[in-house]
Amino acid sequence: MQSQMPVLKEPEPKKKGNKKLIAIIVILFIAIFSIVFLNSTLSKITEVEITGTQFVSGAEVMSAAGLKVGDSFVFSSAEEIENNVTTLNTINKAVVTKHFPGIIKIAVTEYSVVAFEFDNNGELIALLASGASIKTNNDRLQIMDKPVLTGWSKDDPNKNQLMKQLASIDSALLADISEIAPIPSVAFPDRILIYTRTKFEVTTAVSLIREKVEAMNGVIETQAPGKLTLLLADTYEPFNREDMENTETE
Repeated sequence: MQSQMPVLKEPEPKKKGNKKLIAIIVILFIAIFSIVFLNSTLSKITEVEITGTQFVSGAEVMSAAGLKVGDSFVFSSAEEIENNVTTLNTINKAVVTKHFPGIIKIAVTEYSVVAFEFDNNGELIALLASGASIKTNNDRLQIMDKPVLTGWSKDDPNKNQLMKQLASIDSALLADISEIAPIPSVAFPDRILIYTRTKFEVTTAVSLIREKVEAMNGVIETQAPGKLTLLLADTYEPFNREDMENTETE
């Protein structure tokens, strides 16, 4: 007697319809949520906090950053904002942090003041390491520990180079310098005359001041007031009585 083989059931087809429906619902939910979020105040910039400014206003920083309250918080790039802010010639560095919801903080570091000068109206101008010139007030900055530039034309390229050189020198080495004036020559177009608070007159060049400043201070600390030349060769000549009287009068 032959036994019949059991009939094998065909596997039921997988129900793909439900999974597709769930996927569509999830996508629709994400899309609706994104639209609602992007149109809500949670996705907008509600406050921009700027710190570290002395020479520029918060409005100038905001303008350079390309930001305003109400802009998209999500799509504002911290790196792009930092790059935009540092296009200002007074700003050396900017650090941007974003705090949800809607707060952007910009901490800036401005270029240091390396010298001062007076404009034609007698107003005090602060000269920054970047070469920028900023109008200021006597009560805002301490002028006594920085040199004053006199006789420089506005478009003199050696002036900007001087700012960079002064910025690269330890401020303690510059503390005795009271005034710097240009005295160009054929051999040294960037030649300068330095007056010190200790009554020395120092002739050097913008391109040489960094390497000569320690020698200058060494002479000032050990010698009587006089004329000091720091170019290719270094020479020192003390003032005679008449020179001293003229220096004191000036």
